[in-house]
Formats: sequence, structure tokens, C-alpha cells
Amino acid sequence: MNRMIDKTRRQLKRKAHIRKSISGTSERPRMTVFRSNLHMYVQVIDDTCGKTLVSASTVEADLRGLRNTVADAEKLGEVVGKRLLDAKIEQVVFDRNGYLYHGIVKSIADGARKAGVRF
Repeated sequence: MNRMIDKTRRQLKRKAHIRKSISGTSERPRMTVFRSNLHMYVQVIDDTCGKTLVSASTVEADLRGLRNTVADAEKLGEVVGKRLLDAKIEQVVFDRNGYLYHGIVKSIADGARKAGVRF
């Protein structure tokens, strides 16, 4: 039990450290990633007005077939990238949300880059 509490505290500490320096604007919003054991969630947020501009997750009806794997994470990143380009957003700031930039988180970023979004 204590190990899980410590692990969560360390992640929250990393998240707070990252969020000190990263902020999304209307020209360059913040793209944040959350992953659970079953699903992946990506949001693009304008922090100046506190609005979510674009989002995608594996709980949506058309993306429900995607699982928590590196290959499917890249597909989710491509979907987010296409939605961003449809919303006329070409540049974002990537917020890894305290996760290591490896595996699923990296694949989401690569998928968005493949779709044409610049970081």
C-alpha cells in the first residue's frame, strides 16, 4: 500500500514540476496525455481561458477498439492530430503529465507529429 502511495506522490511531484513551466495559449495550446490501465486520453487545452479545444480517448465509440498498446497509441495520436488540423491548430506544447516520455506517451506524440502537428 505504501509503495502505491509513494508512486502516486512521485508522479504528482513530477507533474507539478512540469506544469510550472508549461502553459497553453490560444496560439499554442497544451496537449496533455492521461493513461490508465485500460484507456488513453488526450486533451488539447487553452490555459488562458481554461477551455478544452480538442480531445480524443479510447472510450469514444469510434475509437473503442483501440487498446493500451504502443501501436494503438500512435493511432490515437494521429486522430488527435487530424482533429487539431481541422480546428486550425498547427502548433502545440506537449505535456506528458508526469509520465516518462517513453512507450505509449511517446507514440501519442509521434502519431500527432505524423498527422502534421508541430511541437
